[in-house]
Amino acid sequence: MTRTLIAVLLVAGITFSAAAIVYRKKEPHKTSKPSPVNPARSPSLILQSKAALMKNYLRNSGYNEEVCFFINMGMASGKKRFFAYNLKTGTIITSGLVAHGSGGGSTFDTPEYSNKTGSNCTSLGKYKIGQSYYGQFGLAYKLHGLEKTNSNAFNRFVVLHAHECVPDSDIYPGSICMSWGCPTVSPGFLKQLAVQIDKSEKPILLEIYEEQ
Repeated sequence: MTRTLIAVLLVAGITFSAAAIVYRKKEPHKTSKPSPVNPARSPSLILQSKAALMKNYLRNSGYNEEVCFFINMGMASGKKRFFAYNLKTGTIITSGLVAHGSGGGSTFDTPEYSNKTGSNCTSLGKYKIGQSYYGQFGLAYKLHGLEKTNSNAFNRFVVLHAHECVPDSDIYPGSICMSWGCPTVSPGFLKQLAVQIDKSEKPILLEIYEEQ
């Protein structure tokens, strides 16, 4: 959706969540040559470390203490970097691709972060996954930022939703589309996440972080 078309829609009285808009790449895109990976900082070990910290955070918190979602924006967008994690067993329930925000100086490879309204950027931090609803992109879940870095998420209409521009499988070294700030996943992956969210009696937390 171009900015001109957006302006026309606004004039016509049609409103939408700017933070939820997703657009496609104009040309096929490949990342630069990957940097050497430090085994001590592998995504799996980083995830385990995050999970250990989350277990302490969730203790007697009123949130779901068994299932948590993690997004590591330090990983390439063409890799599965959204993890539904079982904190009790220390295992990944499911994982998928997720888009980052297009605002600021963000590129398909490197996101910029902001908590400002209108920035179209991803915001780091912990989120409570709120109520589901059906909007412009179908099923979506409201997100409530719990930290200073993402406290405006709800007012920015940053939500968890799906879009067809996000594939189901890894495409690395290629990269996927960007969003206007929402953690946007594939329709198939959202169905998997919805199973965990909808059956949970307590709210599930999502943490977005960047570690390489």
